[in-house]
Amino acid sequence: MSTTAPDTRSTGSLDGFFQISQRGSTLARELRGGLATFFTMAYIVVLNPLIIGTVPDGTGELLAGGDLAVIAACTALVAGVLSVLMGVVANYPLALATGLGLNAFVAYGIASLDGMTWADAMGLVVLEGIIILVLVLTGFREAVFRAVPTQLKTAISVGIGLFITIIGLVDAGIVRRPASGPVPVELGVGGFLAGWPTVVFLVGLFAIAALMALRVQGAILYGIVGGTLLAILVEAVFEIGPQTPDGSNPTGWGLGVPALPDSVVAAPDFSLLGQFSLLGSVEAIGVTALFLLVFTLMLADFFDTMGTMVAVGAEAGLLDEEGNPPRTRQILVVDSIGAIAGGAGGVSSNTSYIESASGVGEGARTGLASVVTGVLFLLTTFLSPLVAIVPHEAATPALVVVGFLMMQQVVGIDWDDLEIAFPAFLTIVFMPFTYSITAGIGAGFVTWVLLKVVRGKARQVHPLMWLVAVLFIVYFGIDPIRGLLGV
Repeated sequence: MSTTAPDTRSTGSLDGFFQISQRGSTLARELRGGLATFFTMAYIVVLNPLIIGTVPDGTGELLAGGDLAVIAACTALVAGVLSVLMGVVANYPLALATGLGLNAFVAYGIASLDGMTWADAMGLVVLEGIIILVLVLTGFREAVFRAVPTQLKTAISVGIGLFITIIGLVDAGIVRRPASGPVPVELGVGGFLAGWPTVVFLVGLFAIAALMALRVQGAILYGIVGGTLLAILVEAVFEIGPQTPDGSNPTGWGLGVPALPDSVVAAPDFSLLGQFSLLGSVEAIGVTALFLLVFTLMLADFFDTMGTMVAVGAEAGLLDEEGNPPRTRQILVVDSIGAIAGGAGGVSSNTSYIESASGVGEGARTGLASVVTGVLFLLTTFLSPLVAIVPHEAATPALVVVGFLMMQQVVGIDWDDLEIAFPAFLTIVFMPFTYSITAGIGAGFVTWVLLKVVRGKARQVHPLMWLVAVLFIVYFGIDPIRGLLGV
């Protein structure tokens, strides 16, 4: 008799519903896997408020009035509900939360546009989710997937990684705009690293890197927590204070002075739920810009999900002969609902997390692990006051690390093929250098189409790519076009 067969007696009805023994797992493995996934993802409850809660919209207003605890509670709530839904509906070990990169794009590339409000920006996220859901339900996703060259999709991920990195370095004060001189940016203050907040950032960054090198699960979360505790200690001893608008304290804390809160647990405030305007952005930015922004969101969200679910499925040994996971449509439907729910919840698009692979590494093979992760996120909604004490210098190392992880995909680009290499290069460098994800994608798409035409390969260009390239040309030239038309 085999001694390795899973014991199904303890799983009861859960075994039948989630097919635990059928997939070669056990209840203990699923619980352990769900816990591991949560600890590798929990940083988003801290990081998302610091990204979308500190950027004024086009009217100068902060999301939730700048109350990071409200954003944290809603971030955890939406992630919890969607992860449970993924587990129950799709029975797949994949958890969801606000997408990094997507939230930065919503904050810096959409909400901050002139005339835009946060409600308008979240409305675009909802609209993008609805479109993706329709594409999934109609089976049109394969056509969309084929339209964009695979290596351009890779370049988009790499570019977003660099964009996130520059945001982290700027927010931490490592990269700054000089007071004078010919260069646009410089290291620290006057070309030198200075101040205790910088020390906190560097300690956090190298601590996360060391923990990752040691394969410690939850390295990013531990780095944020450790950096925050160090920041609290530093502030208590040296009384550094915040940076001032007049520049008299350049080595102060960039956002919020770290200090212990009056309470750790509090009733969650979900007042952000429902704060979106589906088509309110039309008046502010026009139909053409709206279409391009929604398409950009859709592209990043949709293809990222495709790659994530396949990668997690491969790690778990759940893919069929054609490389498709079980219940593919259900997985994509729930993920599409994640975009809708994230916008409707005021916390940006929610998407499947590659960190779910950590749970698979602990033995998870079913949706029960996702349910466990979701329940833990729901419990986290009561701990939102802790978010307010995290300074930028303790949280931004996570952005740099995530940027590094996304940068690793650059090996998937054929740099010897100019037709793809040059558009991919422009996609990657335009994002951080122009502080715009849209500009990077547009530069890459237009250049790719032009090079195909020059090489006599116009027939290889998908009609959708022709359409998008033309729209991006209009987008880039909108000001001179308006001048010619006298509008």
